[in-house]
Formats: sequence, structure tokens, C-alpha cells
Amino acid sequence: MTTTAARETETTTDPATTAEAARGRISARVRILLWLLLVMAVALAAVAATTRSILLRDVDHRVNRLLAQETGEFAHFEDRGVDPATGRPFTDPARLLRVFLERQYADPDEELIGLVGRPGATPAQLTQPREIDVKRPLHEDSDARRRIFESPLSTGTLHRASGEIRWAKVTVARHDGEEEAAFVVAFHPGREQAGADEVFRILLAISGVALLMTTGIGWVVAGRILKPVRLVRTAAAQLTEQDLTRRIPVRGRDDIAALAETFNAMLDRLERAFAAQREFVDDAGHELRTPITIVRGHLELMGDDPAERDETLRLVTDELDRMSRIVEDLLLLAKAERPDFVRPEPVQLAELTADVFVKARTLGDRRWELVETADREVRLDPQRITQAMVQLAQNAVQHTTPGQPIRIGSRSTGRGVELYVADSGPGVDPEDAEVIFERFRRGTARRGARATGAGLGLAIVTAIAEGHRGRVRLHGTEGGGATFMLVMEEERP
Repeated sequence: MTTTAARETETTTDPATTAEAARGRISARVRILLWLLLVMAVALAAVAATTRSILLRDVDHRVNRLLAQETGEFAHFEDRGVDPATGRPFTDPARLLRVFLERQYADPDEELIGLVGRPGATPAQLTQPREIDVKRPLHEDSDARRRIFESPLSTGTLHRASGEIRWAKVTVARHDGEEEAAFVVAFHPGREQAGADEVFRILLAISGVALLMTTGIGWVVAGRILKPVRLVRTAAAQLTEQDLTRRIPVRGRDDIAALAETFNAMLDRLERAFAAQREFVDDAGHELRTPITIVRGHLELMGDDPAERDETLRLVTDELDRMSRIVEDLLLLAKAERPDFVRPEPVQLAELTADVFVKARTLGDRRWELVETADREVRLDPQRITQAMVQLAQNAVQHTTPGQPIRIGSRSTGRGVELYVADSGPGVDPEDAEVIFERFRRGTARRGARATGAGLGLAIVTAIAEGHRGRVRLHGTEGGGATFMLVMEEERP
């Protein structure tokens, strides 16, 4: 008692643990939505970052073109070297810079500056540049002007706390001992870079709205797509051993519909398996009750007389043998639901029919006749077919008398093969023809008067035929009797 209780305690599942595990799971709907949002977020962020990078690159290209254009114009003016006011060549670099700067108009974020000075000293501006709407322009930053003036490079970028400056310069030719002079173009890209950043922020805001919309739409769409899965889960949760009839409606032809079809097919197999199990238990209980009662009654009434004891033992042994046969037949019928119940292989039907005939002749003193054989190779389970044909031959022996003919044969039809056993007994009444293939059913009239056994033989034959995707057909024999025929549509191997 204690051991049983302990075993039950070990195998019982705690409902609280199950509920906690269920709460800890993340549903497929949520996982799909999270992955969708992750992909969308990465894609939108990549688009926003790429757009910002392209805009900043365009700013760089525009600044480079502007610097090249301004320095090119000054270089061209310097190469001409003619003062428009006098028509004579320039002799003073400062004069060259002043004349050129007076004729130029700078862009809003651009500064054009002429610088003159000696190395190591802060250069002087030749003209007063116009006001520009930037934080600390170059003409107000003497340190920046000096760094540019002394730089050996002709172009570069100056990074300051007040803002970046892109610059280019052209050094004016001079004679030894003269002050150095340089034409400087400075561009402040901060405004255009801020525009690119503003576009980036707008794209991020739009992406956020898109993600919110995707969340709502994705939640609804994922729910509709996974609805059959929820139906499968609900149906599985409602299944019990007593009710396996629930099925999932199949809509469409997608993967989810295929899942529903597969689940319904599984339920069909489970229902058949449970039905076979219940039928086996019911049949066993029904059929074994009688021999058990007989055995118990004889054992209870058995006296001390040796002859009476021998007779009782004989009767008990006979009933036990009958119980053993019933159990074996029931087990065989239970196996009929298994996929490996029938194992087809290429078989020569003529040889199989001849083997069945040889085995059937030992069942009784009858006039056995091998009427015909089909010379054809088919895919059958030779052991199961032999078992079914021998069972039909045994039935024929039970319903005929010594010397009466029993005919065995096989023939090929257009779509398959037929194997049959025909006897010359009393035949089968029409009212019995519909029920004798059921378990534990015997003929109630002429044919049942001589019947012995549990009434499982024809049920076994039917199971074997159906295992070959065939059927058993019954019709009367010419001159009296019954013909049982296995009809199977079998393709050639």
C-alpha cells in the first residue's frame, strides 16, 4: 500500500508547476511579432543611417566643389596678373588680393579672406569680410587664421569647439624678403550638416510610427495566421479517452492547413486505436466470462471421484484452450490497426494458391479441388493471405460433411486479383450475410447450426483483406453452398 502511494506521488504532475511553466512560455504570436519588429527596426535604422551618410557625403562633395571653384578662379586671376584699373601687371601681392576680393560675392556660409604676414606672426586681413551668420567666423578667429596661414597644405579641415571649418588656400607668388600673401576660402558646413541630422531625426520619428503600426498590424495578422494552431491546441486540450471526435476545420491550402490536416489524421488514428482498444477489452470481457464461469462451476462442483475429476479436468482444459484461442484471435484483430500488420512483397499468385490448397487439404476429409490459379506476380503479404484462406477453408470444413467438395482458386481481374473458397454446404441466409463478418457473430439459421468457435474467424479474414486495401465478398455457390472471395486491387510490382 505504501509502495503504491509513493509511486503515485512520484508520477503525479503538480498543477501549480504546470501553470507556472505555461506562464513562463512566450507564445509563437509574440515571438513572431518580436522578430518582425527587430527586423523592421534594424532595416529602418539602416535606412535612416544610410540616408544621413549620403546627405553628409553630398555636403562634403558640394564643399569640395565650392573650394575648388573659388581657388580655381583666383588662380586664373593670378595667372592673368593684370590690374583692371591700370591695365598693368600686379607688382604687389596685397593689391592682387584686394582687387580680386572686391569683385567676389561669397555664399551664405562661405568666407573669402586675403591674408598677408610674415612667418610666425598673426597675418593681417586685407579687407573686412561681410558678416556671416555662424558662430565665431574665421575673420574673428585670429588663432584659426594663423594656423591656416602657416599650414603647408593647400586644403584641410579645422576642428574647433565653435564649429568645423573646411578651407582651401592659394599662396601668392612673392619675391625673396617680401611678406607672404595667401587667398583663403573658408566654408562652415555646420548648417548643412545640421540639415542632414534633422532629416535623420525625422526618419527616426517616422520609423517609430511605422514600428507602432507594424506592431498593431503584425499582432492581428499573426493572430489570424496562427488561429489554426490555437484551434489545434484547444482541440488537443479538450481530447479525452472518452471523446476523440473533435476535428479542426481546414481552410485554404497553406502550411497551416496542412498542419490541421495532419492533426486531424492523427486524431483519426488515435480514435481508431482507442476504439480498437475498447473493443478488445469489451470483447475479451464478454467472451472470456462464459468459459471462466464454466471452469469455476466445474471446479466448485468437482467431487472426490477420480472419474469425475478426470472429466472435470478435461472440460477445464478444453475451456482454457478455447480461452487461449479467443485471446490470440483478439490480439490478432488488435494488431490489424497497426501499420505493419500487412507486409507486402512480390509473390507469384499461382504458387501461393497451390500452397494454400496443400495446407487446406489437411483440415478435413473433403473432396478438395484446385479449380484455377492466376499466373501473375502481385504484391501481397503471403503469410496473412494464407492465414485468411486457411480460415475460409476451415469454415468450409465446419459446414460440410466428409466427401463433399470444397473448391479453392485464384484468378486475375482487370484491376486486381481474387482468391476464393467455395463449399457445397447449407449456404448463408440473406439476413446473416450482413453480420457474419462482425466479431462474435455467427449465422443464426442453417449455417450457424453447425458453427463452433468464438465467431472471430471471418472478422480476421476481413481485417486481412482491408489491410491489403481489399474486401471480402460473399455469394452463393451454384448447386448450393457459399463462396467467400478475397477481392484485392493490387498493382503489378
